[in-house]
Amino acid sequence: MNKINHTLLTDFYELTMSNGYFEAGIANDIAYFDLFFRKIPDGGGFAIMAGLEQAIDYLESLEFEEEDIDFLRTKDGFSEDFLAFLKDFKFTCDVWAVPEGTPIFPSEPILSVRGPLIQAQFVETMLLLIINHQSLIATKANRIVRAAKGRGVMEFGTRRAHGTAAAVLGARAAYIGGCIGTACTVCERDYGINALGTMAHSWVQVFPTEYEAFLAYAKSYPNNCTLLVDTYNVLKSGIPNAIKIFKEMKPANMGIRIDSGDIAYLTKQARKMLDEAGLKDCKIVISNSLDEWLIRDILLQGAPIDSFGVGERLITASSDPVFGGVYKLSGIETGGVFTPKMKISENVEKITNPGHKNVYRLIDKNSGRAIADVITLADEAEPSGDDYTIFNPSYTWKRKKLSNFTAHGLRKRIFENGVLVYKPPKVDEIRAYCLAQVDTLWDELLRFENPQEYYVDLSQELWGLRSKLIEQHSEEV
Repeated sequence: MNKINHTLLTDFYELTMSNGYFEAGIANDIAYFDLFFRKIPDGGGFAIMAGLEQAIDYLESLEFEEEDIDFLRTKDGFSEDFLAFLKDFKFTCDVWAVPEGTPIFPSEPILSVRGPLIQAQFVETMLLLIINHQSLIATKANRIVRAAKGRGVMEFGTRRAHGTAAAVLGARAAYIGGCIGTACTVCERDYGINALGTMAHSWVQVFPTEYEAFLAYAKSYPNNCTLLVDTYNVLKSGIPNAIKIFKEMKPANMGIRIDSGDIAYLTKQARKMLDEAGLKDCKIVISNSLDEWLIRDILLQGAPIDSFGVGERLITASSDPVFGGVYKLSGIETGGVFTPKMKISENVEKITNPGHKNVYRLIDKNSGRAIADVITLADEAEPSGDDYTIFNPSYTWKRKKLSNFTAHGLRKRIFENGVLVYKPPKVDEIRAYCLAQVDTLWDELLRFENPQEYYVDLSQELWGLRSKLIEQHSEEV
């Protein structure tokens, strides 16, 4: 894909702060920032990391073009020395991130940036925009896919997405979350995601009769013929006409799609009619404002459905459309001396974790299931031992001892001094990885309602540093 310069797609305060850092003489002090989120959408048990490939594209193409400089000059708030500095702006930071498709949990740093303050600060807006959006849609898609219980889910939301980028990258994220394909044609060209679709009601209406519409379609697509049967009346005309066409034309991969009405009732009747006609291989596809809750309920009612087309409620994550990722300073390095930083708040969930960090997932040796994530300081050894203690950051007294586990580092080095050192996997590989990683989670985490809370705790060293800084702040106040 052609790369577009998104340099000025940023909150204006990133620029005012950058100008201020430059004039204060601290633009090249080394800063550490963490990107994390605070709440799982829809009250779920976990979220899915997505968007890293697009974040990489952004960071690799980050530069101020002449027209950007000319525009900033019109704002009358930036010095000429600062504008001259921006002409030679080049991203030289280190970046670590959790790979796309990984189940992620609140408060753990899923992406971290270390580098000159003016650079590490400036990239905040776009990194949040990219990771928040795609992680939100991938998370929603995974919920819907799990509700489908092994049946295929197609992403059908292009026309309801919030803009062109949301349509394309939302479809990509939905595929990572487990969808089998998308209605968004350009996604196959650009990402290799299978483009799927059959007909609209207008196709049926254009022809003099429903039968003639079905016949014309079957002639055009004899190897993949799915007919939309609810334009007029599903049971009285749609399915009977589809049965006639299937028997006359004998197309391969026969299917019907129902897009309205009482889906549970109609699919049961449709399956009965198709089977009695000897068309047991004919598939039933449904669509019409579906989400995980509706899919779960109609399957519980015994609806004989083979696959789902899910549109607006997936591509917009309409039930909880904000991912809520944040980007917070965790340390400053001046003259080779590192000073950890943290945000203090009366809201416990808004207190951040200081320092440069790593994240590990602890896997039970017997079951192969994830039992906890632990955030450590970067210079600590990998978690190990038969009596490893993790500390809950919200309570001074709550801790847990673990044994018989293996530790897996979640994050990969993405950039080193601004040079890409990570090869993003293909989206097919990300999707397969995502589904495999979800399988490492306990069933209790997969519930849609009241899932078990997953431990994301701190190492003893990080917990001690955090407690020390909180105490120092309390004394200062």
